[in-house]
Amino acid sequence: MSSRDKPLPVSSSFAPDFPAEQVRLFREVLELMNARGVRYVVSGAFALQQHTGIWRNTKDLDLFLPPEDVAAALGELERDNFETQVVDPVWLAKAHRGEYFVDLITGMSNGVVTVDASWVERAIPAEIMGVPTRALAAEELFASKLFVTRRERFDGADLCHIIYGTQGKLDWQRVVELVGAEHWELLLWAILLFAYVYPAYSDYVPVALWADLIERLQRSVEGPDRNALFRGSLIDPNMFAIDVEEWGLRNLSEEHRERRRPKIAC
Repeated sequence: MSSRDKPLPVSSSFAPDFPAEQVRLFREVLELMNARGVRYVVSGAFALQQHTGIWRNTKDLDLFLPPEDVAAALGELERDNFETQVVDPVWLAKAHRGEYFVDLITGMSNGVVTVDASWVERAIPAEIMGVPTRALAAEELFASKLFVTRRERFDGADLCHIIYGTQGKLDWQRVVELVGAEHWELLLWAILLFAYVYPAYSDYVPVALWADLIERLQRSVEGPDRNALFRGSLIDPNMFAIDVEEWGLRNLSEEHRERRRPKIAC
């Protein structure tokens, strides 16, 4: 069966039947990070489950870390007989043993969102695979998924489920800060998607936030900035490749990636 023929995942509240080897490995990693005092927070499928109740079968354990802490984490994993590599110094390192992986993530691949110490400090207590640890707070989880909008990977449903699962009880000011002044349209898009999916619960998003973002939109469509830069590469560099490679528009993704500091040490 090719990857194209594989059935797509279906959302469910039922916990997957994780293989014993996977459970042991993930437990070992979490206990190791705890014992060595590495600053990290669990993200990915396990953080999503904490905030929404949705389980996902995954072979990866996603850990978010500040970029400056990745080298120490990789060193501990290497001493524990993991094979490690820096896949992309902008945002991703990996460790694996057998068929299971640990992803060490420091932000988004487009260079816009960067993990810092506050992401770890704001994490919530959680027990994952029987190990006391900390999971990404809902606000940071939301922000981490906002740019996952590619043709082959789209986290729009996760964004909706985070708002619905928390009943909108997010620190929305924190969300606005994480999104940044340059990308408010994406936040508006995300809450519009939520309002479309869950029209009975549009009030889970504060009226003041709706009003602010809609007012910004009104101003921008009434008087568009003709000097505003093309941002398609921040969304999907493959689908918008023609704009950069053939039509001569700027590649903001590469510019953001180049400016990202600090990068993961190779």
